[in-house]
Amino acid sequence: MPELDYQTIIKDLKARSFAPIYFLQGEEPYYIDKVSDFIEEHALSEAEKSFNQTIIYGRDVNHNSLMDIVRRYPMMSEKQVVILKEAQNYDYLDKLDGYFDKPMPSTILVICYKYKKFRKGTKAQKAVEKNGVFMNSEKLKDQQIPAFVAAKAQNIGLRLDPNAANLLVEYLGNDLSKIENQMDKLALNAQQGVAVTTADIEKYIGISKDYNVFELTDALVRKDHGKAQKVVKYFAGNPKDHHPIMVIAFLYSFYSKAYAYFHYKNQNDNELMKSLETYWGAIQNLRTYGKNYTQADAEKSVALLHEYDLKSKGVDYTGDEGDLLRELVFRLMN
Repeated sequence: MPELDYQTIIKDLKARSFAPIYFLQGEEPYYIDKVSDFIEEHALSEAEKSFNQTIIYGRDVNHNSLMDIVRRYPMMSEKQVVILKEAQNYDYLDKLDGYFDKPMPSTILVICYKYKKFRKGTKAQKAVEKNGVFMNSEKLKDQQIPAFVAAKAQNIGLRLDPNAANLLVEYLGNDLSKIENQMDKLALNAQQGVAVTTADIEKYIGISKDYNVFELTDALVRKDHGKAQKVVKYFAGNPKDHHPIMVIAFLYSFYSKAYAYFHYKNQNDNELMKSLETYWGAIQNLRTYGKNYTQADAEKSVALLHEYDLKSKGVDYTGDEGDLLRELVFRLMN
């Protein structure tokens, strides 16, 4: 069958429609883990798992050993499940063509090939698409994260007020597993029927509603020196959660978009979100940035952030981390 998306695969699995092969590959591990975990948990009963479920890792098995496992018959069960995790470390994928052409109908083989893409157009891929399921798990773009948060909230019955949702998106970035874990934590502590606020996030997750990278960006954009220095002071007092490397990486992402913004600033918000691959809240900050700064300012800021990224990693700098951020923020606004 042709390449399938995550939702279609999960729908089929819930209907107990199992293919003999699942080749799950791509740069986003979240969806790969979701499909693999579902098969691991639900394909077999607890009694069947003892003899018929095998989980192995790519670097720990050779080709002959894997073939012995996948070609054996299940015991007291119609199916056996074999999950090859970290398959990007398995050196014999090219040798699996023969098995993919004629897979064992009683085996469900799950291949988890993470963080990169398997070569397109190979015999292996074509054979999988003919006899099994091939899934490409792509990283979500920034503008897709709010929709992911909204869908996750709906699935777990969690109500988020808009500011709380924005704070989650800004602070947690595009790490889907981290977002899910933190939202599950919120759901456990939230009052039923009551919207989660930024105060709840600060209490249960530890993200300060007043002192975070989103508030720092807002202060920089608006040239609010006092607020920016207060946030940096808080960061300096909490270096474990706000290390300069993390803060600078976030700012670099914003200022890179700010530089590109000037090429697209005449577009409407929807067009701009698509052009810059970002979400609505960031667009408003970029509009404000465009009023207070020039494209030349943005270009200088990107170069400045590159310089301070190196300093934060110890290149030509041995001073205090708090002083490094204070100096950077001052230069970004001047």
